[in-house]
Amino acid sequence: MDKPYQCSQCHISLSRKSHLVQHMKKHTREKPFKCSQCDKAFSNGSHLTRHMRTHTGEKQYKCSQCDKSFSNNASCIRHLRTHTREKPYQCTQCHKSFSLHNHLINHLRTHTREKPYKCSQCDKAFSNGSNLASHMRTHTGEKPFQCSQCDKAFSKGSNLASHMRTHTGEKPFQCSLCDKAFSNNRCRIHHLMTHTVENPYKCNQCDDTFLSNHSLVIHLRKHNGERPYQCSQCHKSFSKNSHLTKHLRTHT
Repeated sequence: MDKPYQCSQCHISLSRKSHLVQHMKKHTREKPFKCSQCDKAFSNGSHLTRHMRTHTGEKQYKCSQCDKSFSNNASCIRHLRTHTREKPYQCTQCHKSFSLHNHLINHLRTHTREKPYKCSQCDKAFSNGSNLASHMRTHTGEKPFQCSQCDKAFSKGSNLASHMRTHTGEKPFQCSLCDKAFSNNRCRIHHLMTHTVENPYKCNQCDDTFLSNHSLVIHLRKHNGERPYQCSQCHKSFSKNSHLTKHLRTHT
């Protein structure tokens, strides 16, 4: 398909002028479509329509393979590919395939090193808009992803999805070497190292070794005294996020 309309900011090509106009709003941050129920605003009407369903709870798009339903068609199509394993979008550089077109676009920037999405608060830049949006929440403290089962909220949708599995008991990440399964991929990767002969991460301050770099980083704080997790209520600091979470409950 001919794509004569090219973005001057990130050089993506589009088939229609209206699509280019819509795309440019990602760079200008223009959001003329405002929600009447909350203070959120969007760059196009379809995103506002999709957002409104978070207020109404409407899920009109039903999966033909299982009983799940979704508030927008894109989510339904994305979910369907978990049944079909279809990955129609292929990278011309390394032939890696993706189930969604925007995943391919984001991947292509790993080859070009392009980072067109710049933070307005600091000097960081990102290869895709979702990473920028996620980063912006480190400045605003916004946690828009709320659990429907408890009162917890998260800054990232992926963190909410992982948290929801503590309610459902779902463990979709399976070890390829044994029959164990896990609620998130990080735990699966950590477990995989138990099948190796030695702990690959060694402390340069003492003789301790660890299965993961994450565990080593936490251990090193015992040596350097680093406490990166600070309470916003009393400014007490902690070496682990879990310790901060536990401490925060003393304020509630």
